[in-house]
Amino acid sequence: MKLSVLGAGAWGTALAASWAPHHTVTLWGRNAAELDAMRTTRVNARYLADCRLPDALHFNPDLGAAVEAADLIVVAVPSGGLRPTLAALAAHANLPPLIWVSKGFEPGSRKLPHQLVAELLPTHTQTGVLSGPSFAQEVAQGYPTALTLACHDTALAQHLAESLSGQRLRIYAHDDVIGVELGGALKNVMAIAAGICDGLQLGHNARAALITRGLAEMTRLGVKLGGHFETFMGLSGLGDLILTTTGDLSRNRQVGLRLARGLPLDAILNELGHVAEGVTTAREVAALADELGVEMPVARTVYRVLFDGLPADRAVDTLLNREIKAEF
Repeated sequence: MKLSVLGAGAWGTALAASWAPHHTVTLWGRNAAELDAMRTTRVNARYLADCRLPDALHFNPDLGAAVEAADLIVVAVPSGGLRPTLAALAAHANLPPLIWVSKGFEPGSRKLPHQLVAELLPTHTQTGVLSGPSFAQEVAQGYPTALTLACHDTALAQHLAESLSGQRLRIYAHDDVIGVELGGALKNVMAIAAGICDGLQLGHNARAALITRGLAEMTRLGVKLGGHFETFMGLSGLGDLILTTTGDLSRNRQVGLRLARGLPLDAILNELGHVAEGVTTAREVAALADELGVEMPVARTVYRVLFDGLPADRAVDTLLNREIKAEF
């Protein structure tokens, strides 16, 4: 299969590297000089400096050429860059099937990726989302990983899952596009919360409670927005939540760890040098929860720490001193 991966960040590069030994893969990015450096050095020095890229991986700064040569397009840009990327794709006729790995809401509109695809590519129905517990660095290095690929067309989901799976990358087919998208978006907010918890050295008990109650919040909002309850118990829900709340490769967890030290948000984001989707997602989730009447105390507290200046240690007291309720 001929694949074109759009987005030369950590995740796009990792997926391209994973598939290159088994498919004809082209990686596209906006920065032609960075692509040329990757072609020469076989390393993405900015995002995956420790991972050598396969010799078979191709690079192309020409979006049109990358799209026209593909049997499948994989959009791997941050959620904030999804709209302009899709708008550029709309100029091309006869697009092949398209999947995205972007996690989060569009800032401002609170639209999920599938809604942007429907808006900007209204006649294109061969689409889906790929998500699940996966650090880019481990995928690029060939560590075993399992993901979920959801399409409204179940036959397409099964076909792509089989085609894109490899010896170290196992992909499960699914039909709950909304649920898979929401799991990938909402767990980032909970990862910030877990980072705060661990940064304050509150212990394993507290982190376990936080992860469990965070999953309850994710599920409440996800079902309200049309996702399936069972999806949040799977790889793209619970699986991704466990990974990002406990693994130090998680950028969102790193945001929380630094917030616990009292560092300002701008300084944290500059220090990371990577997009932490949970920061923008927290704003959209807080607004959605209010709008829909969904109780999400953990997500709301993360929002207050990020944007209202609530100190991290006081945030913990706020959560612990809420009214006692039944668990379910």
